[in-house]
Amino acid sequence: MTNILICDDERDIVAALKIYLTDPDITVFEAYNGRQALEIMDRETIHLVLMDIMMPVMDGITAMSKIRETSNVPIILLTAKSQDSDKILGLNVGADDYITKPFNPLEVTARVKSQLRRYLKFGGGSESPDSYVLGGIELNDVTKEVKVDGQIVTLTPKEYDILKLLMSEPGKVFSPKDIYSTVWKEKPFGTDNTVAVHIRHLREKIEIDPAEPRYIKVVFGQGYKMEKGAF
Repeated sequence: MTNILICDDERDIVAALKIYLTDPDITVFEAYNGRQALEIMDRETIHLVLMDIMMPVMDGITAMSKIRETSNVPIILLTAKSQDSDKILGLNVGADDYITKPFNPLEVTARVKSQLRRYLKFGGGSESPDSYVLGGIELNDVTKEVKVDGQIVTLTPKEYDILKLLMSEPGKVFSPKDIYSTVWKEKPFGTDNTVAVHIRHLREKIEIDPAEPRYIKVVFGQGYKMEKGAF
């Protein structure tokens, strides 16, 4: 599943772009200013961003600059013909492409597919990656090897599978039931303590200070997530 974030303060434009990108394999997230876009980026795994430049609360250039601090996700700017200077600024700050309003639906879909294909094949994203890197943690799913700050750590199969699950979608909160059903492949009945014990043991192996973890964070009352962009 590919996740695309559309951010524009004109709701009609967001609605139109959503129609252009309709596909069973695409989930579209909607934002109407840069701040909302950043909030979505923090909690979801986004594979491409369509970002307007001129917006209230936080403009697209500012939002894109903040995204670029932690992510190389493709960003396509949505611009008006009169915004040539902003196009240049956006490309210098980190935009991958731009589309000029009014949009040609065929152009939109072609540019989106091109950026996604490049990103998923060569960039930071892969729908079935062989390895994951987050901060100082490296997980190689071919050799089943995990390194922390360059040092190999030995995990049990369940600890490995939990780490892989959390690293596959940084920032996403997984409930204990989600983790149990995915890792143990059984119906999750009264399994919170089992997951908590495995998380504790995993932290002891990958965290410098398990009592003040950098990587695996608890979201009170909801579950666990792998922190992103905090290293």
